[in-house]
Amino acid sequence: MSRILITGAAGLVGQALLDIAGRAGHDIVAGDIREPARLPEGATFHRLDVRGGDAERIIGEVRPDAVVHLASIVTPPKGSTRDLEYEVDVTGTRNVLGACVAHGVRRLVVTSSGAAYGYHADNPVPLTEDCAVRGNQEFAYSHHKRLVEEMLAAARVDHPEIEQVVLRVGTVLGPGLDNQITALFRRKRLLAIAGSPSPFVFIWVDDLARILLRAATDGPAGIYNVAGDRALGVDDIAARLGKTVLRLPAWFLKSALAVAKPLGVSRYGPEQVRFLQYRPVLDNSRLKTVFGYVPEKSSAEAFDAWRRSVGL
Repeated sequence: MSRILITGAAGLVGQALLDIAGRAGHDIVAGDIREPARLPEGATFHRLDVRGGDAERIIGEVRPDAVVHLASIVTPPKGSTRDLEYEVDVTGTRNVLGACVAHGVRRLVVTSSGAAYGYHADNPVPLTEDCAVRGNQEFAYSHHKRLVEEMLAAARVDHPEIEQVVLRVGTVLGPGLDNQITALFRRKRLLAIAGSPSPFVFIWVDDLARILLRAATDGPAGIYNVAGDRALGVDDIAARLGKTVLRLPAWFLKSALAVAKPLGVSRYGPEQVRFLQYRPVLDNSRLKTVFGYVPEKSSAEAFDAWRRSVGL
C-alpha cells in the first residue's frame, strides 16, 4: 500500500483515479481547490491551491510516497487570463516539485500533454517520446506544458533521487465530458483544413486512471505517450456522427478569424488554424512495451463511448 497525494483531484481524471486507487486499498490524499464529488473510504481531503504555499505545507504534513500532479487548466473558464493559467500550470508545478524535493517524496507523476510537442508542419507522424518538445507560444496550454517539461528535465539532473513519470497524454474522453475539444464535434458540420486529415488521438478516462495508478506505484519511471491505438481523422469522426465536413483553405480561415476575434465573434484568432492543421499523433508503443499497459479502448472505441454517453 502506498500513500498517494493527488493534486487536481476533483477533476474528471482525478475523480477516476480516486475511485480506482480507493478500490485498490491505497492511502489516498485528495488535494484541490474544491472537494471531489466522491472520496474513497478512508481517503482525506485537503484544500490545495497549487499557486501558493499549500503544496509545501500539505506534502510536509502527509509525507506521501508519491505525488500525482494533475492540477492544470486544460479548458480555460470564461474570464480566465493567460497569467492565471501560467500560475496554475507552471508556477503550480514548480511549487509541487519544490515540495517533493524538500520532503523526500519518492516518486512524482506529472500529466503533460501531446500538446507539449507543439503544432508544427514538420512534426513526425507519429511522434515518439524522443521527439523534441516544442510547444507553441501562441497556445497557452501547449507552451506551458513545454515549460513544465523543461523544468522536469532539469530536476531529473539536479534531483535524481526523485523518480519521475511524465505522461504526454492525448485528448481525454469520459462519460458526459464537454470541453473546447468536444465542442468541435457538436457542430452541425465538422470543421477541417483543406489538405489536412486533422487527426485526433483519444484516451478513455478509465484507461488513464489505471495508467496513473501504475505510474504512482510499481510502474517504471520514464516519459510515455498516452493514447489509445491509432488516430481518428476528421472524416472518420464525421462518419461516426453522421455529419458532413466543412473544409476551408488555411489562408481563408486565418483571414476570417483575424477579423472575427477583434469583433468578439470568435474567441479564437488566426493561430487556431495550426491547432486543426498540425495535430500531434502520438505513438503509444513505449507505453505498451516498456511501461507495460495496453489501453483497453482504442481511439475509435474511446470516441464511440463518449459519443454514446452524450447522445450523439
